[in-house]
Amino acid sequence: MSRLTAALATVTVLTVTASGCVTVHGEREVVPSATRAEAAQALRDFTDAYNKADKAFDPALDAGRVTGPLGAVNQAGLRARQVTDPGGNPQHVPLELTDARFAIPRKAGWPRWFVADTDSNRDKDSGADDTRWLLVFVRGGVDDVWKVAHLSVLAPKDVPAFALDKDGFAEPVRPDDTGLAVAPKDLSEQYVAYLRTGRPETFASGPHTTEWRAQRKKNAVLPGMSTQYVDQPLDGGDFAPLALRTRDGGALAFFATRHFERQTAAKGVRLNINADVRALMTGEPKSTVTKERVSDDAARIPKGRGGPVTVINRLQGLVAAKGE
Repeated sequence: MSRLTAALATVTVLTVTASGCVTVHGEREVVPSATRAEAAQALRDFTDAYNKADKAFDPALDAGRVTGPLGAVNQAGLRARQVTDPGGNPQHVPLELTDARFAIPRKAGWPRWFVADTDSNRDKDSGADDTRWLLVFVRGGVDDVWKVAHLSVLAPKDVPAFALDKDGFAEPVRPDDTGLAVAPKDLSEQYVAYLRTGRPETFASGPHTTEWRAQRKKNAVLPGMSTQYVDQPLDGGDFAPLALRTRDGGALAFFATRHFERQTAAKGVRLNINADVRALMTGEPKSTVTKERVSDDAARIPKGRGGPVTVINRLQGLVAAKGE
């Protein structure tokens, strides 16, 4: 997975771009975030940039096409691989994203965004190993390019049906929507609170909730080694949550969190630090190493207050390390 690894005028002005597309400037006009042709081109542009960066292990080659939590994970991973594999990626296989289905919301102002539900060549096309890649493209202004902020890799059965209007456009969910079990703007903070304490009891059991907490508890104290965990919400700027309404009245939300893992070795016990961690490390790890990770998360939020939130994807990557 490491290979992948928001017209202030009060009137609306229409401008014909060089490509012949009509662009709407203004924060009050509710318009589709993109045309389907623009969405398809954005997907191709991302894939081309990703493949160049992955082949050369050069973060500069796709830095302009990623942002938010995926950008943090992608760029750090490539920086690490520049150190461990300075000659590039000898096992590079070009990423292919096909069978694209676009969920494009109508909205006012910036940022604008859409979801591409795609099939990748990184899986098997049937059975338990079949997956869909959901990429969230974000564009911060008329002069900006489309960048991918989130990636979720899901089994086909876990991809929700989005609510669509009569013209086939998706419905964005307001960050402060009170009709959901958790408002999207509160999701990151509530998730890290749950990881720390087990409360609020808003989240369904599963690999990214109960099982992750249990694994951390098990690893906290091992012979000659202690581990402390600190979790922080990550919900501002390019890391702000985004959500689409699903047909059942709930929402699929994309959000981010930050996680620190501090390992301290007893006297005479050697820290086990792999090459990727060393590549991103500052300081000298005499007895302690602190690893910082960013997590690109997705959750199904039910409508009302009765049902639990289900975290359905967590793409987590190391972004920094410090030795002491």
